Amino acid sequence: MDARALIGCRHRLHLDAAHPEALVGISDDPGVRQRREAATAHRTKVRDTLVAAAPDAWVVIDPGLRAAERAEATMRACAAGAQRIWGGLLPQELDTGRRGGSEILLRDPDRGGYVPIIVVNHKVTDPRQPEPADFHPTTSDPYHWHPQPDPHRKLRPQPRDQQRLAHLHRMLQRHGLASPALVGGVIGYHFDRILVHDLGPLLADYDQRYADRIAVVRGELPTAPSKVPECRQCPWWKRGIEGPSCEDRLIERRDVSLVAPGSRAEVLRGHGVETIDDLASWAGPDPEDWQHGPFDEAVVTARAWITGAPLVRRVESVRVRRADVEVDVDLESFQEYGAYLWGTLLDGVYRPFVTWDPLPTDDEGRSFGEFWTWLMTVRAEAAAAGKTFAAYCYSRTAEDKWLYESARRFAGRPGVPTVDQVRAFVDGPQWVDMFQAVSDQFICPNGKGLKKIAPVAGFAWRDPEAGGEASMSWYRLAVGYDGAPDLTQRTRLLEYNEDDVRATQVLREWMTRRADVEVPGLADFGQVPDLRPDGSLRGYAVLPPLAPSLGRGGTIAT
Repeated sequence: MDARALIGCRHRLHLDAAHPEALVGISDDPGVRQRREAATAHRTKVRDTLVAAAPDAWVVIDPGLRAAERAEATMRACAAGAQRIWGGLLPQELDTGRRGGSEILLRDPDRGGYVPIIVVNHKVTDPRQPEPADFHPTTSDPYHWHPQPDPHRKLRPQPRDQQRLAHLHRMLQRHGLASPALVGGVIGYHFDRILVHDLGPLLADYDQRYADRIAVVRGELPTAPSKVPECRQCPWWKRGIEGPSCEDRLIERRDVSLVAPGSRAEVLRGHGVETIDDLASWAGPDPEDWQHGPFDEAVVTARAWITGAPLVRRVESVRVRRADVEVDVDLESFQEYGAYLWGTLLDGVYRPFVTWDPLPTDDEGRSFGEFWTWLMTVRAEAAAAGKTFAAYCYSRTAEDKWLYESARRFAGRPGVPTVDQVRAFVDGPQWVDMFQAVSDQFICPNGKGLKKIAPVAGFAWRDPEAGGEASMSWYRLAVGYDGAPDLTQRTRLLEYNEDDVRATQVLREWMTRRADVEVPGLADFGQVPDLRPDGSLRGYAVLPPLAPSLGRGGTIAT
């Protein structure tokens, strides 16, 4: 078992280990495959750059060797005192079940032994202005190991990275090769620093977690399905092997994780709440260990699931900021390489600003500059005509990220704004996040994504496969990463992006005109239907009212 099994679903781990033959021929989800390919490319770039800077300091283990040969080569390099080892694979431990390797094994220059350093394709820190703080993460230059508190960085917690480092430390420790410093490092996407983790406080949790997971693999501990984010890409979610599929089993027993997935379900089970009906009929004070937002909302979510309501109104009257001139905006990006498409909708006309040069490309700066210039021109013309203006997106996190990143990367190019200009716009009232408007005014039992919410307003995407993960595959074909460019996929991406901006417009109009009438409010959930096993209505169970603070639109009536 490697460190990946430490973070994720225990039941999936059991099924994978017990029925490996059932996975033969099942391909990875396209999004998973693309992320894996991107991670491999990133690690190759880091390896080539670091080794080229000091070739005499490195021992590179041949990745083409068999696993046992790689492990032998790694142990020989460690015994010889190699300063830096790339691609080290540690011997598999037959008694404990551990296996694993580290992109870098760095010999501790002060204390001896080796520090494991892993290379990942996600962010591990964010830049920040130097400021006094109670905690500064420790970082080191990638080329010269010298860990120091770093006031220029703030930490992005990644438990999976920490568990993997603890796993590698225990494997090194077995052979007397672990540095006494009890640290490990991570090189993230930007490859600018090594984030250094103190492994001492992590080892007890790691040991407990590993003991649990290896017992699951060996069939010594029982497991049961429970809905977690991982289910979206799991081959067992809709595929039965030990009876019905995970999804069918959860629906059959009306499992509470269907409305309170992940750690929320674990908390609820600790209070005897096993089913959606248990949660819907909760009476008494909120659980003291509930740390997932207002507990009353979890109860309402359960009641809404039972009645089949896709949304519940928190407020008496739904409101959305409106303007005389309204522009809808949606971007498409590829991994961390850049944003290749900024789609807009104004007065019913869709305008894309796009580059089809494969990312990364300088032409991205041209398309971004043209988009920003057009958007600011529309805003200025509205102001000159005495009209109000607003631009709308759905979940501004991605748009904000690529607005700032593009402004930094393409500074000085025609039409490209400064970072301060971007900040002034996104922090102002004219940049409206429809996701926030939905979150503030609705409880969403089925999720808050645009693909979940817009259909309630009556919108449908033209492409039945429309989605962020699928668009990554379309993009690879559209720009010719793996062959000649496929122009039909460019059309597909443009239509997908156009549908996204049209969806935000339809959602806004619906929230303004019809949502008050079509969506039940909190006061409608004081009773829950008592259903027979065949789904027919037996009657209604009267439930206690929810707290008055739940919504400005009123409390649940009993």
